[in-house]
Amino acid sequence: MSKKIIVAYSGGLDTSVLLLWLKNYYNADVIAYCADVGQAEELDGLEEKALNTGASKCFIGDLKEEFAKDYIFPMFQAGAIYEGKYWLGTSIARPVITKGMIDIAKQEGATSLAHGATGKGNDQVRFELSAASLAPDMEMIAPWRMAEFREQFPGRAEMISYAEKEGIPVQASASKPYSMDRNLLHISFESGILEDPWYDGSIDELKSMYVLSVSPEDAPDVAEYIQILFEKGNIVGLQFDGIEEAITDHNLKSLGTKGGYQILSPYAVMILLNMIGGRNGIGRIDMVENRFVGMKSRGIYETPGGAILFDAHRIMESLTMDREVMHIRDSLIPKYSELVYNGFWFSPEREAIQSLVLESQKNVSGEVRLKLYKGNITTLGRESGNSLYSEAHVTFEEDEVYDQKDAEGFIKLNALRLRLAARTNDGS
Repeated sequence: MSKKIIVAYSGGLDTSVLLLWLKNYYNADVIAYCADVGQAEELDGLEEKALNTGASKCFIGDLKEEFAKDYIFPMFQAGAIYEGKYWLGTSIARPVITKGMIDIAKQEGATSLAHGATGKGNDQVRFELSAASLAPDMEMIAPWRMAEFREQFPGRAEMISYAEKEGIPVQASASKPYSMDRNLLHISFESGILEDPWYDGSIDELKSMYVLSVSPEDAPDVAEYIQILFEKGNIVGLQFDGIEEAITDHNLKSLGTKGGYQILSPYAVMILLNMIGGRNGIGRIDMVENRFVGMKSRGIYETPGGAILFDAHRIMESLTMDREVMHIRDSLIPKYSELVYNGFWFSPEREAIQSLVLESQKNVSGEVRLKLYKGNITTLGRESGNSLYSEAHVTFEEDEVYDQKDAEGFIKLNALRLRLAARTNDGS
């Protein structure tokens, strides 16, 4: 009985060559698996291509709703952002993809998984740590870490030549001198000409690279307004001009209306936030980040919907979350973000932090009003039935609820240790 391998397949040059190479090298039954996490038209014709390349079967798992509901939304509830800029779009997709692969492996009786991540990147770690958590006995094959594979394919030219020789249809040329990865949360661009951190990723020659957004300079000269409805830290409803047409145009489904809001699934929320944010130049990031494997890398990211979700969520929290609860949760953001980035989504420590996050979100409900204009997100208002903001207490006008003289004792008690330290330091 031949080895049966489930290959993470995208249809690009790398995974197409990988699929056929694995089949020949192991004399294996290779099954292609592609997780639909929002790649849109990139999935067109994928099944036929996989079968023509040598796969015995090809499964395309529709994980878009699961990805939004069980991965993107919980991560944004936690306020995750890696190294102050990165909304973790690639990182958060890897665990749901791995879970989908394992589900198919169990269904098909396969005992091996394979991926096309290189030995220099983060994705190899993310895929394999996720697999270790979900299927510890499953074999993981990483051809880029195999000497035989690297000897045959030391570079892209050899892969293109192999594809041509074997009749594998691929689109790879110098006209696209970078790599990209797309999902529901973002699109990433890296490698090739972008490896030079001094290279300007916003120049006109790269305008065609961007998919989800226009540049801030090319965004409309008129601001666009959006209102967002939160329940327990998650967006459940949106309101903006033309939303009904947008729902229809994107083949989405409204779950009803509430107070003028269209109630939507997490997937639909992300689609519409990407649309409205992208056309207003929101969410472009160019950064040099620290990879888990030890090197720095430069990446450019489009995350229009995530940028709006991140800001709106924080605005809602500022009104409804207890100060000390917020500070405890915030203290965990670097650790949580690092866990997601490094591939520990299914780890017990991430799940423990998530339980605290979930508890912290129970009162994060209400409405946020924003203005979107040429790459900027401006807060216009926020309100909630769970608001902890008291105008009666905060006013500088005369009030009957706060005795300002009480602050004197508060300050004296907090200053006590400082006075004692000062006297000790000056020897008195």
